[in-house]
Amino acid sequence: MTQHALLRRSRPRVLDACCGAGGAAVGYHRAGFDVLGVDIAPQPNYPFPLVQADAVEFVREHGADFDFIHSSWPCQHHTALTKGTNKGREYPDLIPAGRAAMESTGRPWVIENVMPAPIRRDVVLCGEMFGLGVTRHRKFETSGWSFTPPVHLPHRGRTRGYRHGRYYDGPYYPVYGDGGGKGTVPEWQTAMGIDWTDVRKEIAEAIPPAYTHWIATQYLTHEKRAAA
Repeated sequence: MTQHALLRRSRPRVLDACCGAGGAAVGYHRAGFDVLGVDIAPQPNYPFPLVQADAVEFVREHGADFDFIHSSWPCQHHTALTKGTNKGREYPDLIPAGRAAMESTGRPWVIENVMPAPIRRDVVLCGEMFGLGVTRHRKFETSGWSFTPPVHLPHRGRTRGYRHGRYYDGPYYPVYGDGGGKGTVPEWQTAMGIDWTDVRKEIAEAIPPAYTHWIATQYLTHEKRAAA
């Protein structure tokens, strides 16, 4: 594959590693990519072709066959809930092995994760940038391509829900857990821009498709500039 072979095809291909229910995948698809997901667990609501396999091994063996690689390596080890409510449980940290596998492919890639995760903060996305009903800050480490950093808009208010026995209202939904005041499944779907799954856990573990639509658009712009 030559450097700009994707520009001669009708749709570039992205490998969506540790894909979950497809929050990232839908954003890439809407931006014009064909998507293949890979996950160690069954993902019956994933809306695109899926391979059930070890994602690190799959990236290492097949990642070079794709134009772009996205990964959301397991992040529970770094979340606030793990350090609090779920403290003491064991969670895998696949970021080092996953990053090495992606680097070995020679393809451009991005890693998405929560803010405390040990990845570079090349770009941070927030739901307010896309008019969503969540803030849901996520950072992205990139390699092999460039982008124009977005403007992080001021938040319009609080994230609604109970804190220390008091309820706070606001324009954003807390899309995690099962506590009181967090919103209904339809409210979560609307807030996240997710309409293909109604499973609360899947929505809670996803990222808004708007994030990867932005990533994909920036990558395609980079490729067009490089080919000019």
